[in-house]
Amino acid sequence: MLLRALLLSLSLVFWSFQFVVSEIQLGSRLVVGENSLWVSNNGDFALGFFNPPDLPNRFSIGIRFNSESIPSDQRKVVWVAGAVVSVTDNSSYFELTRNGELVLFDSSLGVPVWNSKTSRFSVSSALLRDDGNLVLLRDREEIVWQSFDTPADTLLPNQKLSAFEMLRAASDSSRSSYYTLHMEDSGKLELRWESNITFWSSGNEAVTTKKGKIGAVLTSEGALLLVDQQHLMRPVWSVFGEDHNDTVKFRFLRLDRDGNLRMYSWNEDSGIWKPVWQAVENQCRVFATCGSQVCSFNSFGYSECNCPYDTFASVSNPKCLAPYQKLGCKSGFNMVTFKNLELYGIYPANDSVMSRISSQRCKKMCLEDPACTAVTYRNDGNPQCLVKLTRYISGYSDPSLSSISYVKTCSDPMAVDPNVSKGSVTVTKSHSVCLPCLVGATSTTLVLFLAFQLGIVVYIYRRKSKQAKKKADRFSKATNPKGLSIFSVDEIKAMTNNFECNIGPRVFKGVMPENELVAVKEMEATLTEERKFRSSASKVGTMHHKNLAKLEGYCCERGRRFLVYEYARNGSILDHIVDPLQSKKLTWRKRTETCLSVAKALFYLHTECREFVSHGNLNCGNILLGEDLEAKLTEYGFSSCAADKDVDDFGKMVLTLITGRYEAEGVVSEWVYREWIEGRKETVVDKRLKEGFDVEELERVLRILFWCVQADERLRPSMGEVVKVLEGTLSVDPPPPPFVCARSSPTNSSESGQSLYESLRD
Repeated sequence: MLLRALLLSLSLVFWSFQFVVSEIQLGSRLVVGENSLWVSNNGDFALGFFNPPDLPNRFSIGIRFNSESIPSDQRKVVWVAGAVVSVTDNSSYFELTRNGELVLFDSSLGVPVWNSKTSRFSVSSALLRDDGNLVLLRDREEIVWQSFDTPADTLLPNQKLSAFEMLRAASDSSRSSYYTLHMEDSGKLELRWESNITFWSSGNEAVTTKKGKIGAVLTSEGALLLVDQQHLMRPVWSVFGEDHNDTVKFRFLRLDRDGNLRMYSWNEDSGIWKPVWQAVENQCRVFATCGSQVCSFNSFGYSECNCPYDTFASVSNPKCLAPYQKLGCKSGFNMVTFKNLELYGIYPANDSVMSRISSQRCKKMCLEDPACTAVTYRNDGNPQCLVKLTRYISGYSDPSLSSISYVKTCSDPMAVDPNVSKGSVTVTKSHSVCLPCLVGATSTTLVLFLAFQLGIVVYIYRRKSKQAKKKADRFSKATNPKGLSIFSVDEIKAMTNNFECNIGPRVFKGVMPENELVAVKEMEATLTEERKFRSSASKVGTMHHKNLAKLEGYCCERGRRFLVYEYARNGSILDHIVDPLQSKKLTWRKRTETCLSVAKALFYLHTECREFVSHGNLNCGNILLGEDLEAKLTEYGFSSCAADKDVDDFGKMVLTLITGRYEAEGVVSEWVYREWIEGRKETVVDKRLKEGFDVEELERVLRILFWCVQADERLRPSMGEVVKVLEGTLSVDPPPPPFVCARSSPTNSSESGQSLYESLRD
């Protein structure tokens, strides 16, 4: 793992030293009306004028893909001078001036509208490099300015986004977009709306003390990394495109107009840019992605925007504003109910929240408040009433949402639609009746009615038979390209007999067709978006290790997530720890074997898969035990976290196995460390062990587990090193107290870290 990180770091460092092969001379000029270009030496990129979307009479200057393998309509713009700056008039131009500045000149205004401000740097030439970076050079060697340092909405491979820098999404108009991606000095990437609403972040909590030292970079292999720019570009956080490490010539990362951050790869076969990763899996969770409308998903799985007020608004409402207005309503107000709808104010975005309140009280409070336009009530164990005081409201509608929204509207009767012709209704009274005609008509109607009913019965019968056959065949036919079975919630219920037999925390015994036993694990649906869950399941289906429970299939439906694993006959480690009878099966030898098996499985995930895979939630509840009590990890591959998180969780799992004490919050026991440091390590071993334990082995296990759970993650070993220690092939020094953050004492931290790794090298 350390070698892989080093090689990756070196590849990120060396990109800035590529050989200069061609130059753009001082005085060179591109003119709008001439359609000329500055092209990179390899022909993959070109700099020239283009029309911004929906602005046919304006021109911006930018860099776009130019490879002959990409059709002209797919040659995406990856950099724009001045981001939203544009010019008019065919005589406007872009020039590398004699004093070394790049200048965009608008002839219709007679003034420059953008320049690089590099006249003091003695620029001798410019170069559009093969990686798409436009650079200004001094003495034809030293880079004094580069387009990679002034990104617009896109990052190319090996282009860095440093602290305090940002991307801004392109806009459909000349006005700047509200969506931005910020590289915070705290070490996080954040997606924001109007600079103050953060709706996604990279979650990089481990490096928040390295202010200003962390940057983001897209690799040519298809990974988005946060790297420590002080330590050989060491990755500290990462996400991967679904085609990571595949042979792909062109990639880019873009903040799209809909507010989502996506990674794209050029697909030669289909001739399109394929999105291979996106930050917010559920597009409707992007703040204000529909403006003042409501976001929902159609039957094809695509997000769309609709106005929920059109069905009852009394006046035309083209901007889809909340219908309530204080003035002009004569008959009072009422509240219209929308189930499965979550609303939030956007201008301003300052919903007030009231807790511990009922839905009826929430609705009544808004009805009585002249400033309130709508409320959303949700109760996920903590009842909340979210009050909106603006007519500019956005929202998200989905059957899986438990939220209920109430929208205030006027009670005045709606005017008759003037486009509907009223017409006159004429009632004609009949003074005589033709009895034979009446009988004939009645008989004919009765016959047709009976024939119609019979047809419906036959149709329903045939349809049910067909559905029953489809349902019976579905287990074997519903598979994805990786060979995993895809189940419905109803099939999961049938498989587990409505979750009858519990064999672990949210793990149930199931029976597949042909009487194959499986373990069905229910996952928290709120933790993983549907698209990400399906993608992760497909990747996990390709992983094979004797200590990883094999994934047979999954279910992702109706807001629920299930994983179907090979059956583990003896339940989970947690079951054995908390049950006095079951715990007797876990002998000392079996416990140490389990520690080593889990360490090897994590080492496989971290270093031996096609790409780095984290577990992210390792605990005694998701480690199952097979027929011979061999460890089988579940839930792996569904979280994105750094390796040191898994190392920390592993140490806590080992502590539980050794002591027999399960701490639900996973807090390292100071008592165990105190007993060990004071020479009473034998007292920490589970008292239920009847066959004794190896004292030397206990010492080695305790030392490595305390290194694993160090509060300073920099001191934690890799899983490869942990495996060697548990195997007895490496010695390890005594660790410092794990529950004291070594960062508060730099001297101690340095000494402790050196002591550990000197031992590992010996």
